[in-house]
Amino acid sequence: MKTALVILAAGIGARYGGGIKQLEPVGPNGEIIMDYSIHDAIAAGFSKVVFIIRKSIAEDFQAVIGNRIEETCRRLGVEVAYAYQELEDMPDGMTPPPERKKPWGTGQALLACRDVLHEPFAVINADDYYGKEAFGRLYAFLQRYDPSHPLRFCMAGFILRNTLSQNGGVTRGICHVDHAGFLERVTETKHVVPYGPGAAAVPPDGQAVELDPDCFVSMNMWGMTPEFLGELDRGFRAFLQDPAVARETGEFLIPIFVDQLLQTGRISVQVLPTADKWFGVTYRADMPQVKAAFAALHQAGVYRQSLFGDLLD
Repeated sequence: MKTALVILAAGIGARYGGGIKQLEPVGPNGEIIMDYSIHDAIAAGFSKVVFIIRKSIAEDFQAVIGNRIEETCRRLGVEVAYAYQELEDMPDGMTPPPERKKPWGTGQALLACRDVLHEPFAVINADDYYGKEAFGRLYAFLQRYDPSHPLRFCMAGFILRNTLSQNGGVTRGICHVDHAGFLERVTETKHVVPYGPGAAAVPPDGQAVELDPDCFVSMNMWGMTPEFLGELDRGFRAFLQDPAVARETGEFLIPIFVDQLLQTGRISVQVLPTADKWFGVTYRADMPQVKAAFAALHQAGVYRQSLFGDLLD
């Protein structure tokens, strides 16, 4: 069955300190994090890649990755498509409030794919490295897509201690999983940092709340069906009409919306555990460690010196 990899690459990257962090080289030959995700997804069996970007970065994106990946994918028989997240992309002729400066979050970003996404898909962040295991597990799940039960989804479950930054707080979706391995709820938790031998949420103006370092967290790596886009459209409309939403800063986020659907019992989400260590670039100070980690993966033979060489042979 044809399956797509959707990459959320429209983020502004304010915490990174300027620039477009998704396009920063991290590999020994100038590879960026997306290169590794695309490689691992194609190796697992995915046959389509959808980039979600902003029109304002389209030229840089094409120069750094788009043209190159399109050529690689052409040689591998993998389709490439683009979708554009823009602040003004709102339903029913609605217009954004004048004080709003940025788009509406990852939920709106994924909804931008509605004209190019018609198959089961995985969705990931552009600036996160997930490891090979997770892509293989999501692909196997999506191959079991049953149109008669279209709202059965999955999520790669990472271990919290494997997803922290040494350079500042991160936001993590703390997952509550039942005995059968299904997601019960997601609690979006900010300011998560290493804390002694474990982890804690340490807000700037409050006390530390210790977290189980071995709990599952969502790293925004989901396996979903095309029917989810219909749910997302209805959810985004409700979000925009909610008087409690901050017009200037409110965000329509995938994990929060998934949690809302879970609480209604409308969907199921199977958690697929992965022991891979996540790494990514949240802060500029993360970059040296990330480059060292990718160099070590190449040296260990996890990846060839020529990243796509094993697929193109």
